[in-house]
Formats: sequence, structure tokens, C-alpha cells
Amino acid sequence: MTRDASGELTTLAGNELSGAWDAQGGRHCPSYVKGWDPDAGKWVERIYYAGAAENLWGPYSIGYLEWDGTNWVDQAEPVFEANEDWERGSVYEPNLIYDDGKWKLWYVAGSNMEDYLVQGFAESEDGRTGWSKHEIFARAEMKMFDFCVVKRRDAYEAVFSRVWLVDTPPIPETGLWWCSAESPFSELSKWSEPVQLMTAADRGWHVGPWKPSAI
Repeated sequence: MTRDASGELTTLAGNELSGAWDAQGGRHCPSYVKGWDPDAGKWVERIYYAGAAENLWGPYSIGYLEWDGTNWVDQAEPVFEANEDWERGSVYEPNLIYDDGKWKLWYVAGSNMEDYLVQGFAESEDGRTGWSKHEIFARAEMKMFDFCVVKRRDAYEAVFSRVWLVDTPPIPETGLWWCSAESPFSELSKWSEPVQLMTAADRGWHVGPWKPSAI
């Protein structure tokens, strides 16, 4: 959704093309990115998101809306789907940057309801096809959610959540974290030692962060 000139909420984009794969799950986890499309020979703006064909709880795949100069246009098929056993058939929470000629994607694989979250990584030259082998960026024990990367001068910074999905008190590591690197590496071990910014202490209106972003 967005707001029109009068301030009223209005639909950002319909799902006439994408409904077959995203209509039952809504559009979750938006991530805006501008990058080069080698087939079109131009810079394009996209909003990547997760959608589901079956129901609100997944399984999910990842697609995008693309700006055509006037409207955000939906796509007939997702551009990224689970293909590894460890992904358990579902990929969501996309976070992307365009860097060094590649669309770089960090994402969650698995299921919140099953308390199984793995952070994955893949990259593509056009952001649609030819994705590299899906790699494990952070294993399930970390319960990493939304690894959001931004470039600052000649370095990269990332904020991410570590979540707690079971009905017991969260472990101390649950919360909001920050790290940095000289390059947007596909391996967490090459990033700096993460620093915890916030815990999951009960603050009345929240008990832990989800979906962080940085600018």
C-alpha cells in the first residue's frame, strides 16, 4: 500500500500477473533495490518480496515489482525459489543490494512455525535468473532474521535480528545486532564480530526486534 495525493491509502500494485504464485500469502518482507539489468541495458528499480501460492504461512518464494516509469508492475513468476534440502521448500525475508555487477540476496529459509530459520545467500547478474548456488550464510542455531546490508563510503554495514520462536524465555543473544565488512561477503565469518545493540527485554510494546532496516 501507499498514499495518494489526498493522503488516503491506495494499492501500490495489483496482482493480475503474479496472483498465481503470491495471492494467498500476501506480499511480505519488501526490499527496495536499484540495479543494472543487462538484458534491458538500463538501470531498474525493484521491490523484492515474498509471496505464497497456498496460504499465509507459506511455503514462500521470492519475486519483485518493477518500476516502469509510471507504475510498479508485478511479475508472472517468482524469480527465486528453494532448491536445497536445508531450505525446506520455503524462502522469504529477502534483503538485496546491487554491488560489483551482481544482485546480492540474503534471505531466510525454513519456517517460523517449525522454529527453523537458516539465513541463505545467492547472487545473480540480472536479479532474475542464473542465481549462484544457494549457500548457508548463518545456520539455524543463530535464528538470524533479516540480514540488511548498506554501503557506507568504502565499507559495508549490516543490521540483523536474532529471534526467539518458542514459548520460553529468550536467550540473551536474542535481539538486534550490527556488524561490518570491507566487502559484502557471502560468509558471515568474514564479517566483523557482531555487536549486540538491543536485547529481547520486555519493553511493554515489544520483546525483541524483527525486520530491521538501515539507511
